Amino acid sequence: MGRRPTVEELEDALAIPFPASDKLYLEDSRRLTGPGLLWDKPGAIAEVVAINFDLEKVASSWRNWARLLLDAVGWQGESCISRPHEDGLNLAISAPIDQLYSAIFVVQASWHYTVCELLNQEAIPQARMVEDLREVMISEANPPLITLQQAAAEHAVDFLSDDDNVSIGHGCGSQTWDVLKLPAPEAVPWDSLHNIPVAMITGTNGKSTCVRLASAVAAADDRVAGVTSTDFVRVGNDILDEGDYSGPGGARMLLRDRRTEIAFLEVARGGILRRGLALKQAQAALVTNVAADHLGQYGINTVPALIEAKFSVFRTLAPGGILVLNADDEGLVAHAHALADEVAREGKLLCWFSLHEDNACIVNALASGSPCGWLHQDILWFYDGANTRSLMPVADIPIAMGGAARYNISNALAVMCLSYAMGLPYEAIRQGLASFSSNTQDNPGRCNEFAVAGARVFVDFAHNPHSIEAVADAMRSIPAKRRLLMLGHAGDRSDKDIGDLTLGAMPLSPDQVVIVELPDYLRGRESGEVSEVIRNTCLESGLREAQLTLCADPLEGAAAALDWLEEGDLALLLVLSDRSAVIDLIQSRQSQQ
Repeated sequence: MGRRPTVEELEDALAIPFPASDKLYLEDSRRLTGPGLLWDKPGAIAEVVAINFDLEKVASSWRNWARLLLDAVGWQGESCISRPHEDGLNLAISAPIDQLYSAIFVVQASWHYTVCELLNQEAIPQARMVEDLREVMISEANPPLITLQQAAAEHAVDFLSDDDNVSIGHGCGSQTWDVLKLPAPEAVPWDSLHNIPVAMITGTNGKSTCVRLASAVAAADDRVAGVTSTDFVRVGNDILDEGDYSGPGGARMLLRDRRTEIAFLEVARGGILRRGLALKQAQAALVTNVAADHLGQYGINTVPALIEAKFSVFRTLAPGGILVLNADDEGLVAHAHALADEVAREGKLLCWFSLHEDNACIVNALASGSPCGWLHQDILWFYDGANTRSLMPVADIPIAMGGAARYNISNALAVMCLSYAMGLPYEAIRQGLASFSSNTQDNPGRCNEFAVAGARVFVDFAHNPHSIEAVADAMRSIPAKRRLLMLGHAGDRSDKDIGDLTLGAMPLSPDQVVIVELPDYLRGRESGEVSEVIRNTCLESGLREAQLTLCADPLEGAAAALDWLEEGDLALLLVLSDRSAVIDLIQSRQSQQ
């Protein structure tokens, strides 16, 4: 076999033209490396816009052409699928794991013929297109990769691959090779390779907190816990890298670290939709909640569609895996009921949690002998399918803030259930929940509390209506002489969305509001534009001009907030950017006391 082309060469191997149209066009195409929104297969996906076209007619034409091309290039065993949405279609094919760049060209070629057919335009001769596609496939093919993938499946061990590396097993049970230097199956030390307990954690809010809280539970059981999140990848206390690692790349990095004995992976919407998920043999998954956030991308325009996307973690579960769900989220409940037959057919289990013991899902779970968790008289309770036990009082869970932070009680219930699904003992669950605090070490950016000049200062990353309202509601229940709110929003939201985000914080009943510009998050807006929308919303909600302070950035805003505070006051600083600098400033003020 000759030299395998580089990724850049593969990306540019073909340039497939499309008839010009402002009503029927390709918006994006990309690889899918694992389970995702549409199914549990690797392959490629296209995002297409179809304005004033019958979507089923467009989808039917594309599926016909995709099937024809798949058969013509020798991929008879691969499939195609389409999903309509408000703006157009998601169109995807499955493909061998060693030919995902070629799969992009097959998707694009199928779209070429679809558009030519619907617009009555001349198309590239099929024989020439198939020849070009096969040429790219031959250059990209890596037969040893397919052989090793099949062997891993026969040994029931997870298989993770990317452009550079291939690994079999997870963490301490894994081994990794260069993708171009793969061993023959008989040379692989199969007896030393195995999966470890892995949990996939997603939702609109609470993901990072649950990942970190669950790792504290695992640490209480003397396990070396690995974590991926929007902030870092960490093994034990060692941070491998900082940044947003809530996608498949972070998962592979963590699961190839041989120190990892148990893993908790934060899964964001973007990672699911852009590339799919990294593995197919997780032990558990958690969906914390789903609310409107980041809609309008990848054909996800509504909350039900976002729920469908978040439920992709279900496809990563091995047989017998447990999906932990929030029974207080009506959308999750409805979607889970629609999946009931699939859950049963695949031998997977549901575990519900709720803040209310009389929640219908909890009542039904108790009646049917299914595991579940709930809150009763400020105590966390758990039923394992046979026995009921009171785990611990809310008063012993620091992040619950004495019961004020209801959302963190929900997170604690979620982690209690997830820990059970991961095989962690009850005593470790108690110790983990009791030892984890809302400080910059345990849970950076999530309701971190500081004492400054006799005032209580809270720093939080909340940035969508659901999370802002939850944090403001928690702060409202804390006694204070005066209250201050600091906030700013990214510019890639509509004026209405920015207004709604601002109103979500008003339950705090602030005496003073510090409005901050986010220079790194203008995202197409002029400087001062977002601040003006926030200012107008505050005035419309009843605040006076004298109660508003405008600042150029979060650091200047935090300084103004701290200068305003007196003993007995409370400040909620919603910090989307410059969080480290803001915290450094607060700690500097503390040291001067």
